[in-house]
Amino acid sequence: MFAQTAVAPSPDLRLALVLVALVAIAVLASFLGRLGAGREQVGAALRAVVQLAVVSLVIAAALSSLWSSLAFAALMFVVASTTSARRIGVPWRQLPWVATGIAAGAFPIIGLCLISGVVPFNGAGIIPVAGILIGGAMTASTLTGRRASDEIKANHGSYEAALALGLPAAEAAFVVLQPTAKEALMPGLDQTRTVGLVTLPGAFIGVLLGGGTPLDAGAAQVLVLLGLLAVQAITSAVLLRLIARAKVVRRDLVAIYPR
Repeated sequence: MFAQTAVAPSPDLRLALVLVALVAIAVLASFLGRLGAGREQVGAALRAVVQLAVVSLVIAAALSSLWSSLAFAALMFVVASTTSARRIGVPWRQLPWVATGIAAGAFPIIGLCLISGVVPFNGAGIIPVAGILIGGAMTASTLTGRRASDEIKANHGSYEAALALGLPAAEAAFVVLQPTAKEALMPGLDQTRTVGLVTLPGAFIGVLLGGGTPLDAGAAQVLVLLGLLAVQAITSAVLLRLIARAKVVRRDLVAIYPR
């Protein structure tokens, strides 16, 4: 029988020293490589420590009831939608459309996992699965929106040519956008293809650290990876159509992108 020896890092002085060393290494590499990211790295590290400390306390409280867990999942969705809209660079009035793309990807897959009973319908099941899948939808939304916006700007002449041929505006835009469709899915596809060979992602490690067996960890990770494939495919597909229909338009494209 497999002996359980893995434990989570303890929040003690050793961990604090290692964290400081890791940030110092990152800043030193940035300085030596002239990457110009040292200040941002320190800021990101400080934010991560503070935010995770606060979130840990909030999650501990949220786990105490089903309704508080659902409320926390809703908060994650709001933050994900806001973050993606900001990263794409759309006007804030278009935030609901970005949220629509994220919701279309994340909510059905979360619902399937919960309704099927594969993931328990309680705080311990809802919060981690919702966080991973909503986060995956946010990433797909951001990558899709940024890449599609760059494409429509770089190939605006092709868009106008398609309009001149008589295509409706949405179809003319999609002709230009379609070559970018797969790009937002590539990180998830690569992670799924190489899992266990190149990477052991978070769900796998988390189950092991929580005392689960390697089989339990593998099952959890497969669920997460295949769930992310579905979430990101739906989110990317929906957002591309919203961009083609000029519902999601980056600020610098508003003047040249007919509505």
